Amino acid sequence: MSNSFRTILLVLGLSALAPTALAAGDAARGETLVAVCAACHGADGNSPAPNFPKIAGLGEKYITKQLVDIKTGVRVVPEMTGLLNDFSQQDLADMAAFFAGKGMQLSGAQALQVRVNSGVEVDALELGEKIYRAGNLETNTPACTGCHSPRGLGNDPAGFPRLSGQYAQYIEKQLRDFRAGNRVNDSDAQIMRKVAEHLSDAEIVALANYIAGLN
Repeated sequence: MSNSFRTILLVLGLSALAPTALAAGDAARGETLVAVCAACHGADGNSPAPNFPKIAGLGEKYITKQLVDIKTGVRVVPEMTGLLNDFSQQDLADMAAFFAGKGMQLSGAQALQVRVNSGVEVDALELGEKIYRAGNLETNTPACTGCHSPRGLGNDPAGFPRLSGQYAQYIEKQLRDFRAGNRVNDSDAQIMRKVAEHLSDAEIVALANYIAGLN
């Protein structure tokens, strides 16, 4: 077993056992606070456009962390600059609880071909499924199922978000950002950065497309 796999497995175990430092949210109160979110993410967290992510059903712990990170500047999202400044951490937790309780609408995968590093064109859905479920031993890329579950439903107690049904364009951008170091709020263990650094452009496109239709 490679050092990368050992590190990631250790972190997953510790993450699942570590108590959350974030307050529990009140979904009913959160509903009164989310008007500022609706224009981009939809009233129920199902964004109408792929340039804004769906946040319905991502998991309360994960959403709360993202809101806190965005407010404090740990995660930079230019479109949200200043939008959360007037909200307390409890407000953010309540907003997260509201959106976590909503169901995500599936985006759906597309029939695609991608060109891998050898120059051969392959079926994107087949490649995406292979990486999601089995990873890539040649590049020490672990399977996505360990954190995000076989159906892509995530692991809320551990803070791992739902992926299934998310817009492929958004997933692709996040993987590229993690790979480039433009997004760095994946914990001190750099779980996503260590995964994404091994993914090729073709693998990222294939993986994002597969996840969009996973359910």
